[in-house]
Amino acid sequence: MLYTTSMTEADLISACLSNDRLAQKKLYDRYCNAMYTVAYRITGDFELANDVLQEAFIKIFRGLDKFRQESSLGAWIKTIVIRTALSKIKQRHTYEALDNQHYEQAVNWGHSLDVEYLEKAIQALPEGYRAVFVLIEIEGYSHKEVAELLNISVGTSKSQLFHAKKRLREALKDY
Repeated sequence: MLYTTSMTEADLISACLSNDRLAQKKLYDRYCNAMYTVAYRITGDFELANDVLQEAFIKIFRGLDKFRQESSLGAWIKTIVIRTALSKIKQRHTYEALDNQHYEQAVNWGHSLDVEYLEKAIQALPEGYRAVFVLIEIEGYSHKEVAELLNISVGTSKSQLFHAKKRLREALKDY
């Protein structure tokens, strides 16, 4: 089979299911950078993100026959990477059960915030705060979806996000 950048998703999946190693490498190469970024943002640790990426792609290749094409392949892969990353950090961290008050407050980050500085501030958050913040504010998940992914209540998700934003405001107040 000819492996080009124009190879369709269906062709790539079919070749991977036939245990075509070049197709599997192509699939990995197509998604690895974006998925590593997601894993790193959730874990906050380069080595752990590498572990997550490796474990997630093993799950992806083993479960590719279960991909029902109800979403894009990239979205399916991203879900596996996120769940793998969350599983890894859950092994190291228990989420703080905070009060179930409703916390929805927009944050004005200003116009001149350096992306690298913001990324460092996000990575400095405690794991629970960081995971909720990344999933909601960066990846676009709802509180309900985050609660299901993390096995926490919606109130805890909202509370974690509130406290994450509060810490970020404090960390970035002099910037």
